[in-house]
Amino acid sequence: MPFQEINSKMIEATVQPGAKIFSQRGAMLAYKGDVSFTPNVQGGQGGLMSMIGRRVAGEATPLMTVEGSGTVLFGHGGHHIQVIGLSGDTLYVEADRLLAFDGTLQQGTMFMGSQGGVMGMVRGQVSGQGLFTTTLKGHGAVAVMAHGGVIEVPITPQRPVHVDPQAYVAHHGDVRNKLSTALGWRDMVGRGSGEAFQLELSGSGTVYVQASEEKL
Repeated sequence: MPFQEINSKMIEATVQPGAKIFSQRGAMLAYKGDVSFTPNVQGGQGGLMSMIGRRVAGEATPLMTVEGSGTVLFGHGGHHIQVIGLSGDTLYVEADRLLAFDGTLQQGTMFMGSQGGVMGMVRGQVSGQGLFTTTLKGHGAVAVMAHGGVIEVPITPQRPVHVDPQAYVAHHGDVRNKLSTALGWRDMVGRGSGEAFQLELSGSGTVYVQASEEKL
């Protein structure tokens, strides 16, 4: 894993010859060694079609390619950072939450409506997140950003997890998602705070939830 957590808002990446790291542009805080930073125009490891797909989907967060030999400190906007390790599975994450990730990971785009049908599309409208989401697949590490820190919540076939859509950060595993309604007394008396809609995740995997309902 090339990323080491320095504190809750900063990570250090080890850059090795022949390997690449992709990061958000402007996320480099400092570096040591012979390291180069190049604006990425090929859409990460997913190639040109992946880039076109993300632009159509509104998921085209600008990236830069980091290469060479040395170490780089990454952070952005004072956001909390969570490092997620992948072992051949796929991470689903909103593009603007990506801080940095291994160049070995295959990047793509998925239409969220395909998980949950029409309600999956409604999720994008209610949460303010895109109808498409970025996917990262393979063996490697991903650093994601969140407000107020992140907690990992396991998802099991016997116990689905319900998440406020605004607090959702990412998930991985064999997981299905759909939007459900939850009308309570706050909604009945006009004191609802957005929890009338919940994102229900079922199957086997993990969902990452931030300690805030604020978008990045």
